[in-house]
Amino acid sequence: MKWMKQFGIILLVSFVGEVLEKWIPLPIPASIYGIILLFLCLKLRIIPHESVHETGKFLIEIMPLMFIPAAVGLLETWDVIAPAWLEYVAVTVLSTWIVMIISGMVTQSVIRHRKKGVQENHV
Repeated sequence: MKWMKQFGIILLVSFVGEVLEKWIPLPIPASIYGIILLFLCLKLRIIPHESVHETGKFLIEIMPLMFIPAAVGLLETWDVIAPAWLEYVAVTVLSTWIVMIISGMVTQSVIRHRKKGVQENHV
């Protein structure tokens, strides 16, 4: 029953994200609205972390399974993709590298900022 309640909370926040996507005329997917809303609710302690922790952890663990339907969809549309497969691979590799580089730079910046804050507090 606890898992159902936690999953219900996550679904409710996702539904609110869907509603926001319809109401706010920006080209932002509903899932992004939902994840930002969930983040804010957790950060502001509107939703306690314990209220979604176990189900959230479970959903992250099974996430790779969620990509199977997308992969099957790609296989079914191979005749459309085949003429430009090299471009798809190039864009995928390039965008992955860009995301990795930017994520690494941001992480290093955050670590340096935290170390600087810790050193200033000890002085």
